[in-house]
Amino acid sequence: MTQSALIDLAEARAIAAGEHGDPFSVLGLHEIDGDLVLRCFRPGAETIEVLEEGSGKALVKLSPVEGVDSLFAAKVPRRRKRFSYRLRMTHGSDVWTETDPYAFGPVLGDMDEYLLGEGTHGRLWQALGAHVVTHEGVDGVHFAVWAPNARRVSVVADINGWDGRRHIMRRRGATGVHEIFIPNVGDGMAYKYEIIGNSGELVPLKADPVGFGSEHPPKTASVVRDLRGYEWKDNDWIDKRGDLQRFDKPISIYEVHLESWRRVPEDGNRALTYHELAQDLVNYAKDLGFSHIELTPISEYPFGGSWGYQPVGLFAPTSRFGSPDDFRAFVEACHAADLGLIIDWVPGHFPTDPHGLGRFDGTALYEHADPKEGYHPDWNTLVYNYGRTEVSNYLITNAKYWLEEFHIDGLRVDAVASMLYRDYSRNEGEWVPNVHGGRENLEAIAFMKQMNEAVYGADPGIMTIAEESTAYPGVSAPTSSGGLGFGFKWNMGWMNDTLRYMSEDPVNRKYHHDKMTFGLHYAFSENFVLPLSHDEVVHGKGSLIGRMPGDDWQRFANLRAYYGFMWGHPGKKLLFMGGEFAQPSEWNHEQSLDWHLLEYPAHAGIQALIRDLNALYRSLPSLHELDCAAEGFRWIDGGNAEESVFSWVRNGKDGSVPVLVVANFTPVTRTGYRIGVPEAGRWSERLNTDAQSYGGSNQGNAGEVIASAVAARGCEHSIEITVPPLATLFFEYCGE
Repeated sequence: MTQSALIDLAEARAIAAGEHGDPFSVLGLHEIDGDLVLRCFRPGAETIEVLEEGSGKALVKLSPVEGVDSLFAAKVPRRRKRFSYRLRMTHGSDVWTETDPYAFGPVLGDMDEYLLGEGTHGRLWQALGAHVVTHEGVDGVHFAVWAPNARRVSVVADINGWDGRRHIMRRRGATGVHEIFIPNVGDGMAYKYEIIGNSGELVPLKADPVGFGSEHPPKTASVVRDLRGYEWKDNDWIDKRGDLQRFDKPISIYEVHLESWRRVPEDGNRALTYHELAQDLVNYAKDLGFSHIELTPISEYPFGGSWGYQPVGLFAPTSRFGSPDDFRAFVEACHAADLGLIIDWVPGHFPTDPHGLGRFDGTALYEHADPKEGYHPDWNTLVYNYGRTEVSNYLITNAKYWLEEFHIDGLRVDAVASMLYRDYSRNEGEWVPNVHGGRENLEAIAFMKQMNEAVYGADPGIMTIAEESTAYPGVSAPTSSGGLGFGFKWNMGWMNDTLRYMSEDPVNRKYHHDKMTFGLHYAFSENFVLPLSHDEVVHGKGSLIGRMPGDDWQRFANLRAYYGFMWGHPGKKLLFMGGEFAQPSEWNHEQSLDWHLLEYPAHAGIQALIRDLNALYRSLPSLHELDCAAEGFRWIDGGNAEESVFSWVRNGKDGSVPVLVVANFTPVTRTGYRIGVPEAGRWSERLNTDAQSYGGSNQGNAGEVIASAVAARGCEHSIEITVPPLATLFFEYCGE
């Protein structure tokens, strides 16, 4: 058979140049006029022989194609049907064998192809990405990536010298998906995609959008990770978590940035590993009585200064602390301790890093082409095109991925306001109105509804939480009634107002009294979480204790009183790490929390208070059962601006006894202070933030006080108590 019969010279040159769009039509075994012809492109090989798989018998030596470097071809004698083979190659004295990736058929099936083409694949991560599989009897990795506008896509890695000509992928028809099975590779292989765009330009090497692992930053390659075979032991938790994450349960969240929670100074000041965190962090959060840990984003992110909020590897737990299975072990440790785990999820924007999603296949694929729609000026990041079916499907399946593959209990969705409005942080003329001429991002709104329907539909026991800073209605209302469908919403207004109040000198607080009461006007319009998050201790804002006025004693007393006010206020609780022991310095993501401060009584006292507040919140149903319902709250006196004293009652469901909360935000002790109460009988002081064990002056009302038939503040009965300076008190009704 002549060379021209073995291979078309133009195709041969396109293969050698890495410009052929369909290498599977040329390379590997092909039938030509009843004969089997085998073609192989292998830079670095001087000779190539075809060996029969199993017997190892040499069948034919491939001949170099004249005028085309590294391309070999030959007719296979005495063979009429396809067969399994290996290639034996030489270069000088080196001899090695390889299995030809072009010997294999497609991995993706017809249903995958149909759903991928439609943009509705409910488990996208099971089709795309890098999967360790056995295909046609051979172990290896199946790679698949969506790049519809690419002329060609290649897997590049150490196995091919990062040569994009070596493993050009098969294009799957109109789906825009490219795939290849590479034999005899497996878990741990670093790789990227080399893409030639539709205009012939070479795109910067790209990480896998559905990669399950990544190299440790600053390296940026994806890493093959085998997700199969993890034996979960958290069935008991999964079975009961739905009951523990309802609106009427005590949800108290400890927010953590893993890299800076605690470090190991004697080992290069490194961060803890997932396994170490499974011991230290889990035990710590459990001891303090939190119900959940929330992590700043753990999807792989190249820039540590973004704290994870500029992720590139949405499907890859960051390698900074270990492997995906190490992260699973951390999740499992949380569940064994009856702690839920929430992760921050970032569908609102993505970074412009060249190895990321930006212009992935040479076009604006995941983002809008128009920067007025596809660029965030605040963060120098790109915006997802939520109106593109494949993009919204990518994000929704990513949400499901974390819940299914890693047993995450909830997603806190970052920067929802930036998604809701097309003019978010933009000047006039810098944004594109919607089809109705308005500012709402209708596509993003539809996406969020679909996401919540998808994740709650898959498991009603999980929770989603929106960080949303506007008055957009129905964020935590069901989609069936026109809402976005989130389970909870951060109460940013409450946080801003109350922190402003607390920063005032007590002598001026009477002029800002409404900052503490205004939140009750809308407290039950959403299912709120009260957040004192990482955002309140960065960018020059200082620390929580640093915002409190007065001398050292007053600053600590103010913070204790504020925490008491927060735990007594309707809404679930969230506190960022360091706040639980009054770290005085602003949070620095590059160093550990100041754990040595716990040697000082004032800081240890704050920590003890948080532990006791969490215990009280759990033990008194009236403090949590109706957190999200108006009937759970009643002002006793919300108008005492002159004395800066607030008092209210928290009610629970039928059978739960009421709890009275009294907060004094002046450094003046109020003795003989009469407070109306809804019930006659005994009221027990359950917690006093001025207690000596917390660092206070130990003024208060030891034991019980008895309500007398003296009307006060709209109540037929009242109690007379001592209200300590800068303190919050909790009284439980104990009956007649």
